[in-house]
Amino acid sequence: MRWSIPKPFYYYTTGIALVGGTYLLKDYLGGDFYPKKENLTDKVVIVTGANGGIGRELVRDLAKREAKVIMACRDMDQCEIVRTEVVLESKNKYVYCRKCDLASQTSIRNFVNEFKKEHGKLHILINNAGIMACPKSYTKEGIEMQLGVNHMGHFLLTNLLLDVLKASAPARIINVSSSAHKRGKIKLNDLNSTEEYDPSGAYAQSKLAIILFTRKLANELKGTGVTVNAVHPGIVRTGIMRHMGLYQYYLGRLLIHSLTWMFIKTPIKGAQPILFVALDPSLNDVTGTYFVNNKAENVNHEEVNDEIADWLWAVSTKWTKLNPI
Repeated sequence: MRWSIPKPFYYYTTGIALVGGTYLLKDYLGGDFYPKKENLTDKVVIVTGANGGIGRELVRDLAKREAKVIMACRDMDQCEIVRTEVVLESKNKYVYCRKCDLASQTSIRNFVNEFKKEHGKLHILINNAGIMACPKSYTKEGIEMQLGVNHMGHFLLTNLLLDVLKASAPARIINVSSSAHKRGKIKLNDLNSTEEYDPSGAYAQSKLAIILFTRKLANELKGTGVTVNAVHPGIVRTGIMRHMGLYQYYLGRLLIHSLTWMFIKTPIKGAQPILFVALDPSLNDVTGTYFVNNKAENVNHEEVNDEIADWLWAVSTKWTKLNPI
């Protein structure tokens, strides 16, 4: 007597296999988890943009490693919600919410002053916060918002914290950039996009500015024990996409999610390349480098040169009213 598999059962098991295989493929495409188990007891870490997306996953991981984590955020209510979740999950009470609006240089200076009163050390600074493709708007100081938050805000924050980082050496600075820097252009005659504003172009310029800042700062910090590197976390589904075209409409978001679900990383996977650059012992002496998929990548961009880097540094120093280091 021959036995045959009932068609409904066949379809059911085939469907399960297809769904399971799809999830496994998505997990593979998202990259590996950072595997090493460094303990960060007594290490102090600042993460900007820590109340959602990649930032939240960074805080979660660092707290589990027993670091003292300062969540530098604009939205204090959301920050406290995330902080509570992380503390309960990690059993680490040394996680703090502190106000830091990168669109306000006064807020940045207030954050740094408060931090220095509370902590004498800083071992890791992760400049993670960002804004992308927003309508034309300006920071409190009148700087185009994407350039002001993504570059100028972190430029000021980092420079104000350099004395603590040097005193805590070895220490690391991690600047989150993007592959979008490849199409960026530093507009020497219209850096603030006063004459012409293109949301995508302004974003690319800000991410290119981060690359230039990283390379210039690495040279400035030689011999101090403080390293600075940039990292592209990949294309990650986070709130940073909220200003993009179809994303402003429910059906548009649903369509984009359906078409790109397989290929866009989850926030936890987007955090892994940043953790690699922040923690991996093999990078103890590596500085001024741009990382993609946990590998150093050459920046082949005509504008990544010392002349433009020096010019941007001088302008950034002026616009943030910062004394040269």
